[in-house]
Amino acid sequence: MLKTGQVPGSKEQHMQRKPAISHHGNPSALLRATCTPLASIFGSGFLVMVPILAGAVGIYAVVAMALVCALAYCVGTVIRFNIRFAEPVLKNNPPESTLTFERSSDLALVLAYVISVSLYLHILSAFVLGSLHLDTQFNEDLLTSAVIAFIVTIGISRGLKGLAAIEGLALVVTLVIIVLLIGSFALYDLHAWQSPRGLQFFQANPHSLWEILTIVAGTLIVVQGFETTRYLGDTFDTGTRIRASRLSQIVSTAVYLVFISLSLPLVHTLNGKYGDNSLIHIAAAASAMLVAPLVVAAAMSQFSAAVADTLAATGNLEEVTHHQLKIRFATVLVGGGAIALTWTADTMEIVSLASRAFAFYYLLQCLVAISVSQSTRQRIFFALIAAALGFIAVFAVPAS
Repeated sequence: MLKTGQVPGSKEQHMQRKPAISHHGNPSALLRATCTPLASIFGSGFLVMVPILAGAVGIYAVVAMALVCALAYCVGTVIRFNIRFAEPVLKNNPPESTLTFERSSDLALVLAYVISVSLYLHILSAFVLGSLHLDTQFNEDLLTSAVIAFIVTIGISRGLKGLAAIEGLALVVTLVIIVLLIGSFALYDLHAWQSPRGLQFFQANPHSLWEILTIVAGTLIVVQGFETTRYLGDTFDTGTRIRASRLSQIVSTAVYLVFISLSLPLVHTLNGKYGDNSLIHIAAAASAMLVAPLVVAAAMSQFSAAVADTLAATGNLEEVTHHQLKIRFATVLVGGGAIALTWTADTMEIVSLASRAFAFYYLLQCLVAISVSQSTRQRIFFALIAAALGFIAVFAVPAS
């Protein structure tokens, strides 16, 4: 999911274009290429991951996050392998199996984008309404549908690229609020540690091992985004895209682990109630001054993410249908699907559903990698990752 103003077309579009100018050894190009996946990973993850993991595994949330990030890094290895080895094969009369897996992944990605549009705007609604103490399920669904309808209307009448211009600003605001939250959580933890009562932790809701596995499996969406470099082939060369994907995962993993570690001593303030906008209450416990900027950051980042995913989904739909389906109709289909999902599932359900959809997309990318690999060891590795993704695609459940 793209959140920095660079909206990709389909894979086929990039494969038909001339190779990008080499940026090898260019730090500026690497930074620009890293912004897209990094913004995508941070897009909604930091807003919902603390209550989900805290509710599932309690004080072991850091361990769970580390395992999710480790799996995501392995999946990122598959994506980077495909950038280097599968893309050249796909350009020149690829084997039927490789082409089938790649085209199937295009369709899977469209579905994942539709789900993501609903997810992002659900989170937007939860934070905006939560700050106004109006966060009921009906109000959340209503506001989410209204924003989707607005995006579709603009997309049909004027096109969405104008709205995509706010994505750069949304990224900066998001990064600033993450830094503020980390700093505020650290000060809270320090003062609590120095107080007579010391740091206070909490008990997780009781879950069986199977429930924990399936709930944590449903959080893959919070680290999704590293694959976006596959769609920047017309802007950056192969080496830059691979390094950008890897760097985005390393940086985001470090930030997420620190963020969760520092937030755990505040989770007891939720009194066991873990909702989609619980971060508002955690932030308020650290400093009431954090609430307003957090809500603004949530609204901006989720809106820009929804616009970007709508653009990406409609572009892919147009390509998949060989331009038989025009952008306007594709926009209506994407918006209609997102609204339908909005009224049939809550935020936590959509989080797990989005995780399952992206797991399926990644699984197909594993099959692409297997089909072009010449190494038995690599094929075994890709197959093991595919098996883990298959588990997520089938068994992931919402946090309860």
